[in-house]
Amino acid sequence: MSMTKRDFVEKIAKATGLLQHDVTFVVQRLLDSLADEIAAGHTVELRNFGVFEVRQSQARVGRNPRHPERTVLIPARSVVKFSSGKSLKERVSQIDTARICGD
Repeated sequence: MSMTKRDFVEKIAKATGLLQHDVTFVVQRLLDSLADEIAAGHTVELRNFGVFEVRQSQARVGRNPRHPERTVLIPARSVVKFSSGKSLKERVSQIDTARICGD
């Protein structure tokens, strides 16, 4: 099951008693602020949750799957890396893998 921003807003509004409109405003400001900082190349650390940081991927040579004899230069680019924090890692390690895989 995946959750959308709307699902989070509804859950927070129900738990806090705040209006969904107000929660939506705050959630959107949080996401905008995170995106602004990351786009500026800054590292964003949310203690016990995780760290977002910008890294450079190196240029490399790839192959076209339809024409494997042709090589394509994939340029270096900036990418966002997320590293989960200690608390999040511990909580995720408790997940039943059979439930995730749909078995």
